[in-house]
Amino acid sequence: MNTTAVPLSWKWLCLLSLIGIPVSGQAGSETPDDRYNVLFIISDDLTATALSCYGNRVCRTPSIDRIAARGTRYTRAYCQGTYCGPSRASFMSGYYPHATGVLGYISPRKAIGDRATWAQHFKNSGYYTARVSKIFHMGVPGGIEKGTDGADDPASWTERFNSPGPEWKAPGDGETLEGNPDGRKPVVGGNTFVVVEADGDDLVHSDGRTAARACELLKQHRTETFFLGVGFVRPHVPFVAPRQYYEPFEYARMALPPKIDGDWDDIPKAGINYKTSLNMKMDLRRQRKAVGGYYASVAYMDAQVGKVLDTLQDLGLDKNTIVIFTSDHGYHLGQHDFWAKVSLHEESAQVPLIISVPDGKPAVCHSFVELLDLYPTLSAMCGLEVPTRLQGRDISKTLKDPAHEVRTAAFCVNGRGFLLRDHDWAFLQYGEQAERGIELFDMRKDPHQYQNLASDPEFRPVVDRFRKQLREKLKAVRDNDLGA
Repeated sequence: MNTTAVPLSWKWLCLLSLIGIPVSGQAGSETPDDRYNVLFIISDDLTATALSCYGNRVCRTPSIDRIAARGTRYTRAYCQGTYCGPSRASFMSGYYPHATGVLGYISPRKAIGDRATWAQHFKNSGYYTARVSKIFHMGVPGGIEKGTDGADDPASWTERFNSPGPEWKAPGDGETLEGNPDGRKPVVGGNTFVVVEADGDDLVHSDGRTAARACELLKQHRTETFFLGVGFVRPHVPFVAPRQYYEPFEYARMALPPKIDGDWDDIPKAGINYKTSLNMKMDLRRQRKAVGGYYASVAYMDAQVGKVLDTLQDLGLDKNTIVIFTSDHGYHLGQHDFWAKVSLHEESAQVPLIISVPDGKPAVCHSFVELLDLYPTLSAMCGLEVPTRLQGRDISKTLKDPAHEVRTAAFCVNGRGFLLRDHDWAFLQYGEQAERGIELFDMRKDPHQYQNLASDPEFRPVVDRFRKQLREKLKAVRDNDLGA
């Protein structure tokens, strides 16, 4: 019974046991309806550095900041795949990409068989489960224009809803920034850097419609126990948002990261990202406009998050709902003259992650955590069985003790190589035998990853240690054999 006066005994028993305090007996006569609801909000292609709660002073995100104001903000959260398909398949299935073989843009269902996805586990436990827009992979902008399901998994949901939008075809003032050095190319579709200062209001576009549908579902199912996945597609290209969201971001004043002479000289060819200022033919003006368009898209997405949070609060559901905010991976905004995702450098592999529990207090956790950890963590927090086959870890102790360390390193892939990131080092290896190169960065002295130390004889022992660690990690991932 999700009202403003909800019995707390079930929830307190769950939380006490999670933090190691012994409890006697079971939940007594309390029903599963006393369990927490889950509101899972995910943005697409969002770097943590674009959020004001993570320190951005240009792009203000008051709605996401509201979640951080009563939740735990993780500073070392990492995705398991640095592009949409494998990342989403990973955290929804509970397996690393190399356990399922999902390194593309497909559903993990064929690989996991009848094993329950994260949302399906809640559905099987009596929750109403719904997704609005992109939770599993969905093509942007193509899938949004058509309103199709993409690589969604029907078995995960009680109901599912898409949010069609005009994307790059939206009326307004648009410019193609990529591959358009002479300015003659019209606004084009596809996975292309395009900015459109759009006519009309929020509801013209996909994310506005997603927020509206999510608010409707909260009202319709407020008396049920629910798992609601809300997938916003901005700031994924094209950078399309109503005009008002562009006003704070004067393109000429957008700052770009430092340009370092010879920055690519010590990066293996496999480590040069697929989108760069060079191959996109973006001059400094277009680069600054790309940053401004990205920030405007973030601001628009943030406003839609606020609408969902307002409805949650107006209905009194905030007193009984765990709220998670994250992104499927990070994003380059000109660092190393890289743009977009896919690379294994910090900007692409790290993600924002905020978890807010009812009556929670703001906290910051510096432990390494992975998106893979969400499935077991939320299952435990809601009193559900935690399948032993899952490859993630329960991080719920960090919500009571943000100094608690869950992991000493994070693991991430991009289809070409692997990242191991610990407190001191970032180790990037391309190919399982390092046949395509290695990068090693001292993250204490060189947090922006400008000096690759992999070929320096002084650091050969560090490289050898990480190569061994990577072999062991991949073996452990694959030997899991998708569990029982």
